This record gives sequence, C-alpha cells and structure tokens, in this order.
Amino acid sequence: MRLVRPQNMNNIFQAAADTARQVSPSLSHNQQVAHLYRHSLKTLLSWAVDRDIFNDEATKLRERFDAHRGAPPPLALRLLHEGQDELYSNSHPDIYRLPVMPGGSKFMRNPPLPMSVCFPDGDLPKDAPMYEINPDWSVATPDNGRNATGTVLVDFYKKNME
Repeated sequence: MRLVRPQNMNNIFQAAADTARQVSPSLSHNQQVAHLYRHSLKTLLSWAVDRDIFNDEATKLRERFDAHRGAPPPLALRLLHEGQDELYSNSHPDIYRLPVMPGGSKFMRNPPLPMSVCFPDGDLPKDAPMYEINPDWSVATPDNGRNATGTVLVDFYKKNME
C-alpha cells in the first residue's frame, strides 16, 4: 500500500508554485535508485549526529541496497516505491543544511549583483563573468536543469530550490 503524502498548499498557491517550479528531468531506474540512496544517506545524516553511528548505519543501508542489486524489474519497481515511502516516513523535521544553501543561516546573505546593476551602461570589462548564479550559488545552465534565471521557487519549508 502506497503512503499518501499530504498536500500542504491550497490549489491557488499550488498553481502559482507550479509556474515557478522547474520541470524535473525524467530519470532512468538506476538514476532513481542512486537518487534514493543519496537522499537516504542525507536523511541518515540528519538523524545520526555522531560520525561513528552514521558510518555503522550507512554500512547497513548500503547492505540493504546491495542485497537487491540485479532484482527483476517488477520487484525492483516495488522496492523502489517502498524505499521512497520509507524515506518519506523517516524524514527529519529539521533537515541539516549547509549554511549557504536554501534554509541555511547564511543563505543569500551577500548575493552577487546582476551585471546590469554593476555596469548600467553595458560596458562590461573583459574579465567580467558571463554567467548567471542560482540562489544556491551554483552556475545557472539550462543543460543541467539548474537554471534559476527569471522566476524561481525557493521552498524554505523543504529547504530547497525548485
């Protein structure tokens, strides 16, 4: 039985958020499993503060993933859904974030100014950067799906940029 996640936003706010939310690229099954494993480790890091405990639990988690390596597709899909539901049910109420990331204490404390503000006449020096920066300080490129030019939704409850 799939765990139904509650919807926290009303329909009007959900529609406004959908206009700002970027389209996620479709992932292969292997990429979804890697995504689940990576987020499981991040969730584990929020719960296990001591590094020794984290290492022991991370080893157990890796053994759980390795036990089902090469499973047939129907079983693999069922395990993926069960893993996503388990990750959701074990999510931490206050996720650990790096200070400069969305939700961190130093997030956007000194954001870089746009080039149009620095050089209003359009006469940019040759060594001026010719790229945009996302709110999480990554380089904004449409190729990798992390393009926050224009309107972007920074969700402070989930502490991420969508």
